[in-house]
Amino acid sequence: MKKAVVILSGGMDSTTATFIAKKEGYEIIPLHFNYGQRTEAKELESFNKICDYLGIENRYIIDIPFFKQIGASALVDENIEVPTDGIKPGVPITYVPFRNGIFLSIAAAIAEKEGASAIYIGVVEEDSSGYPDCREEFIKYMQKAINAGTKPETNIEIKTPLIHLKKEDIVKKAIEVGVPLELTWSCYKNEDEACGVCDSCRLRLKGFEKAGVKDPIKYKE
Repeated sequence: MKKAVVILSGGMDSTTATFIAKKEGYEIIPLHFNYGQRTEAKELESFNKICDYLGIENRYIIDIPFFKQIGASALVDENIEVPTDGIKPGVPITYVPFRNGIFLSIAAAIAEKEGASAIYIGVVEEDSSGYPDCREEFIKYMQKAINAGTKPETNIEIKTPLIHLKKEDIVKKAIEVGVPLELTWSCYKNEDEACGVCDSCRLRLKGFEKAGVKDPIKYKE
């Protein structure tokens, strides 16, 4: 059976990408990163619940402590406030420098070890917070670099099934492929009840509203 390493944060986008990979006939090898993010414990909980839901035992959980040392992002530096005043143009302070590049590099190492032919990542270019490492151009360059830097017989395709979708389309796709949305977590700030006002919560809520579907997770009153 063909294999795919899927970068699975536990959020709606990455979980939808996981279920799409399964529907496309791949044996799923889920990969999760603990990198000092504010909601690290909740994201890990979501990851494990989703893997349990899918009956997947072979899962990778990688700790990356150096993102906190580098700082420069509100997701890993608690001295920087997570913005809650709405999405603005430009790259927001929640951007973690080159995070997806590092994630994809580690995913490539695991894919080569496991004999996987694909890496799935739930990046969204058109309707995201403006992160530069979510752009299609970047993904194409990363795929080229990965295949240049691995064994000659290794040929890995980076699959981005959501990259050109709007959030409401992702909600609809998640429902279509059977994602247990109640197990996913998107909030940048909180681990008990989603804040509803950070960029990630705003994008998620807007997506559910436009899709005409009620978000099953609990938000702070």
